[in-house]
Amino acid sequence: MSAVTRTRSLVGASLIVVVLAAASGCGDESAPAAQPSQTPTSTPIATPTPSTTPSTPNPSGTPSMDCPQTIASVRAAVEQAVWGKGAPKSAFQPVSVTICQYDAEATGKAYATVTTKRQGKQAEELLALINAAKVTASEPKFCTKELGPTYALRFTDNERGVLTYTVEAYGCRRLVATSFEGQGKPGDLASPRIVTPQLIKSLGQR
Repeated sequence: MSAVTRTRSLVGASLIVVVLAAASGCGDESAPAAQPSQTPTSTPIATPTPSTTPSTPNPSGTPSMDCPQTIASVRAAVEQAVWGKGAPKSAFQPVSVTICQYDAEATGKAYATVTTKRQGKQAEELLALINAAKVTASEPKFCTKELGPTYALRFTDNERGVLTYTVEAYGCRRLVATSFEGQGKPGDLASPRIVTPQLIKSLGQR
């Protein structure tokens, strides 16, 4: 073989190698292209919504035979009173009285937290202070905003009758005979009236 022929063979072989290498570098067009990696997204944590339901305070006091009413029932009885109606004074003749004192901020099912008793003449004097309070034809319209205790005064007589008064030592200072239980009711309940400073002072004694 001549030198020229050998040279041509080498050049041809080199071209074949170059073409095959280029073809392998281009890859397979039918293969799916590589997708860019996706960065995982974090889910935001929901912030809890505060409850709008008001919390109910723990009821104070405990029910008893002497003071069986909740503050809610005591106040409800006062709201039902008809001003300008009733006897000018109570003809009840007490032999004792139980003073049930409710906290200034008592609500709902709260019971009296302080219970005191007075016998004989002291009970009579307390009812006399109630009878001495001014009777008004209409419920007071102007009331102060200070807080104070509410009292339920449960007078008893020799026939086991129970006459109950509610005394508000704050705000409108309403004084209302709310109920009578037992036999021998002495006529109509006394008309609602306004609490006097003397009555509040007497109830504040221990």
